[in-house]
Amino acid sequence: MYFLPEALDNYIVAHSEQEPELLQQLTRETYQKVLQPIMLSGPYQGRVLSMISKLIKPKFILELGTFTGYSTICLAEGLAENGRVHTVDVNEELVDFQRKYFDKSGFGQQIIQHTGNALNIIPKLDINFDLVFIDADKPNYSNYFHLIIDKLNSGGIILSDNVLWHGKVIEPLDEKDKSTKAVLDYNTLLKSDDRIETVLLPIRDGLTISRKK
Repeated sequence: MYFLPEALDNYIVAHSEQEPELLQQLTRETYQKVLQPIMLSGPYQGRVLSMISKLIKPKFILELGTFTGYSTICLAEGLAENGRVHTVDVNEELVDFQRKYFDKSGFGQQIIQHTGNALNIIPKLDINFDLVFIDADKPNYSNYFHLIIDKLNSGGIILSDNVLWHGKVIEPLDEKDKSTKAVLDYNTLLKSDDRIETVLLPIRDGLTISRKK
């Protein structure tokens, strides 16, 4: 979802960091071979994720929602030396696709794939994280938050994607629309939980940065 006029958005992209060639290749292959390629983070948001990760220099990153691995590689670009990304996705059919590009990126040994239900996987990770990126099924956003908040180091960051949900967050709510209701509840949770401080950015479909106090 683009909330800015196209000309202004094009200007912003043109004056931001260039997308690496490898990620261009990943995008092309995703559109050729994978259903719902729109789920890719995309070049501009990818550079935003990369920049945030480079500013934080995290030792451990948790990503919920790998898809074809685009955002994973962007986040890995900012890892501290010997750092690790733990990325979780329910789709086992994409594991080999992800791994091919992870290894090509040079971060292959630092990216650990987990396949299955994140609600079951997160409690088994005996790790404290410096950066968490949530970009998975919207109805479980709040559940993910409650599972990860105690695994997030003080000063750690949670990035939450799609928090404007195609603009539906300001439209009359259809009670049958579980995803929009979940995003609304999640945004309220981030604003009200006194363990974190939060800023919602109108980047693409909405990106929230929450910092643990």
